[in-house]
Amino acid sequence: MNGAVSALKPRHKRASNGKPPNVVPTNHNSEVLQVQDLIMSSSSSSFSSKKLRVYGGKASFMTWRLYDVLHVAKHHWIPCVFAMGLLFFMGVEYTLRMVPSSSPPFDVGFVTTRSLHLLLASKPKLNTLLAGLNTVFVGMQTTYIVWTWLVEGRPRATISALFMFTCRGILGYSTQLPLPQGFLGSGADFPVGNVSFFLFFSGHVAGSVIASLDMRRMQRWEMAWTFDALNVLQSLRLLGTRGHYTIDLAVGVGAGFLFDSLAGKYEESKRSKAPTKTGTKEAFFL
Repeated sequence: MNGAVSALKPRHKRASNGKPPNVVPTNHNSEVLQVQDLIMSSSSSSFSSKKLRVYGGKASFMTWRLYDVLHVAKHHWIPCVFAMGLLFFMGVEYTLRMVPSSSPPFDVGFVTTRSLHLLLASKPKLNTLLAGLNTVFVGMQTTYIVWTWLVEGRPRATISALFMFTCRGILGYSTQLPLPQGFLGSGADFPVGNVSFFLFFSGHVAGSVIASLDMRRMQRWEMAWTFDALNVLQSLRLLGTRGHYTIDLAVGVGAGFLFDSLAGKYEESKRSKAPTKTGTKEAFFL
């Protein structure tokens, strides 16, 4: 055992006088600092060289060529279309005469559905029938969204609807738009009974989008396309009855996508923290 221990100890040659030679102590801290400085300087110079090699010391746009512009126009035509739209609507916005405060709002959807509005105004029974069918469609949306949670154990669509309707209530109360002129109400419309409602934004449209997105996730393509078609018909009816402005419907579509995405992120955050072996139902605690 002593021999093994002694073998691990450093051995120094003894001088002729029988004493070990003097060992010069090494400053390890200074050596470590020197190595660190060397690494940092080399990495900094490497980064600078890469930066110069990429941009050539110039701004990015100064390196563009005709081929690059044609490549963008061919392979990225959608952003190019939106860029032209930006320029077009800048010209429209800065030269448009604004609607006076004493006049009703201008709405392209109302102009487009003027014939439908006149038809529904002249036929109250038809207006009531379409309102009833629209209420049935709202019931279909609600049933599907609640079904995915209570029966299938997938709460994402339900969480999305809760997010959406709460935000709609906040925005609708914060900015209460005037009821459009020529509004054609019906006791069969949802909410049933000619009660008051928020105009901004359309919960009818947003709820349909949330249900349709969930159907696509589950690859229920026929149901999704059916809901999309019914949503378009619903939007035309809401414009024809002056039940919503066009902006209410457009924001309703965007709200459906937005809150579905937020509900998905909420699920992911909770699922990553949830226990996996406790038998807890995902539909309740994710």
